[in-house]
Amino acid sequence: MEKELPPLVPGTLYLVATPIGNLEDITLRALRVLKQADLVAAEDTRHTGMLLKHYGIQKPLLSYFKFNEARRSEELLERLAKGQTIALVTDAGSPGISDPGTRVVRAAIAAGFRVEPVPGPCALVAGLTASGLPTNEFHFVGFLPVRSGARQRELARLIQLPGTLVLYESPHRVDRLLADLTELAPDRTVVLARELTKRFEEFIRGTAKELHARFREARWRGEFVVMIAPSDFGDSTRNTQNNSSAIRRIDTSSS
Repeated sequence: MEKELPPLVPGTLYLVATPIGNLEDITLRALRVLKQADLVAAEDTRHTGMLLKHYGIQKPLLSYFKFNEARRSEELLERLAKGQTIALVTDAGSPGISDPGTRVVRAAIAAGFRVEPVPGPCALVAGLTASGLPTNEFHFVGFLPVRSGARQRELARLIQLPGTLVLYESPHRVDRLLADLTELAPDRTVVLARELTKRFEEFIRGTAKELHARFREARWRGEFVVMIAPSDFGDSTRNTQNNSSAIRRIDTSSS
């Protein structure tokens, strides 16, 4: 007979990681929390509604996102004060990692409520572990500034750091990022990861200069995880990883 799992703790904010593409990438614990929580606070209720429907879960949904997170934090704290359990999710991955959630977490901690992580999928970890770049030390910076001058200055500072540099970039700006890298560190090894866990998952490897020349003005789809090797990363390793490799999976992704 299976051991009965304990119920959720009243007045707790649960940070639930959700699939970044492939709907199979969700933990049993995440599903249990989503089923038992009194409320699911979601970045996009329509997107999360489809995930819940896929797993046969019916729960009240409350939207919270970048521009209403401060106001929603107050409402969520009021619910926690009443002893409710809240599952906080974003559209994909772990809440608070280049996504809304941090403000709610800080407010809950400041008010004395319990915050419990329910770990799972994260594009940062998925991309880095399969990149072939050093993982003993890395620096994650999320998205760089949109304005070209600020982006170039920040990138110039960041590439001086030891270890692998990991950041996120939109498909519309990755070409500009590669152009900046080509000016700053043309021979630095770069790995682009896109469509992670989805049907057309792809890792593209080469130097900044090679990738910029190869994919200049390409029309991309899907957000990128961009990984930049440290300056002392060996050329021999880079050359063996130079070609693009596409991995096609069973299409169980959410898009």
